[in-house]
Amino acid sequence: VGPKLFQYVIKVIVQAIQLLYTMLKIDQPSYVLLQNPPGLPSIAVAWVACLFWRSKLIIDWHNYGYTIMSLSHGRNHPLVQIAKWYEKLFGRLSDYNLCVTNAMKEDLWVNCNIKAVTLYDKPASYFKETPLELQHQLYMKLAKDYEPFKPRTEPVSSNAEMSAFTEMDEKNGHVIKKRGRPALLISSTSWTEDEDFSVLLKALEGFERYINEGVKLPSLVCVITGRGPLKDYYNGLINKLHFKHIQICTPWLEAEDYPLLLGSADLGVCLHKSSSGLDLPMKVVDMFGCCLPVCAIYFECLHELVKHNENGLIFRDSNELAEQLKMLFLGFPALEGKLHNFRRNLRASKQLRWDESWDQTVLPLLGQNE
Repeated sequence: VGPKLFQYVIKVIVQAIQLLYTMLKIDQPSYVLLQNPPGLPSIAVAWVACLFWRSKLIIDWHNYGYTIMSLSHGRNHPLVQIAKWYEKLFGRLSDYNLCVTNAMKEDLWVNCNIKAVTLYDKPASYFKETPLELQHQLYMKLAKDYEPFKPRTEPVSSNAEMSAFTEMDEKNGHVIKKRGRPALLISSTSWTEDEDFSVLLKALEGFERYINEGVKLPSLVCVITGRGPLKDYYNGLINKLHFKHIQICTPWLEAEDYPLLLGSADLGVCLHKSSSGLDLPMKVVDMFGCCLPVCAIYFECLHELVKHNENGLIFRDSNELAEQLKMLFLGFPALEGKLHNFRRNLRASKQLRWDESWDQTVLPLLGQNE
């Protein structure tokens, strides 16, 4: 009840009391590792708990909470300014700081006088290319609920089991990719204001136009995964589109199916625009773990992850994305051209996995304290 500002203050106070009570009930730790955002009220509470325990506080900066608040309230809103002051003040009280880009490391030092170590997000070990047999099992599972995964034609043999992309001979269990199969494009999202999916929808309209003009392009299945507040809004826009060569579905995948689908796809698309311009999209990290090339929308420090023309492409608007889709899928599924080169480069890069990166970057930091 009461004005919005009053509600917000009461919420923060209640959360602070709950969090402090919960933290002080656990055994005394040597370190408290806190991801920010969300940092209000958790940075202050964690700092108080560390004072009580004489523990070390490590803040893992993934973004700034006040820049996320500014998406809905505006940069000059009093709440946003208070959150900015709070993050800077309590951020300086930590013992160690990790951040996700070199750009953020510099910003923390210049604007907040906080010394941080860059720890890039890395994919977990289960993000990898999906074997063809597992791809087929996943497609058959998804075909039960989603039309785009169902076969377009009847199987030639009565012993064959088919999806839109694969065919399995039930006698010998041998799986092959179907000739003339559609290309599989995947994007994942939390359906929030920092991702404008109308950019992708307009690009798909351009892709459809190229096919109608006679360009030799495959039909396309576009899968957009995730849950969030704007999903119904964008589903409304998708339902108004009447494509002949493109099918779009927005499933919610089980946790174990998401990496399998990334490892089965032909191209990933990322529309994440950082609220601060200083963090990197985790979804691209996971896609790269699956050796999946990516088209990603430009923002300031994206080059720290996506190397244009090496492991993917960077675009600025829907027209540029439509051109990139045309170039990458021309003559699909021939194993040549840029799409194949990007995947080969990702395979050759032999990226560090999360646990290896942690051992290299964070353990030496903690060892200083020992």
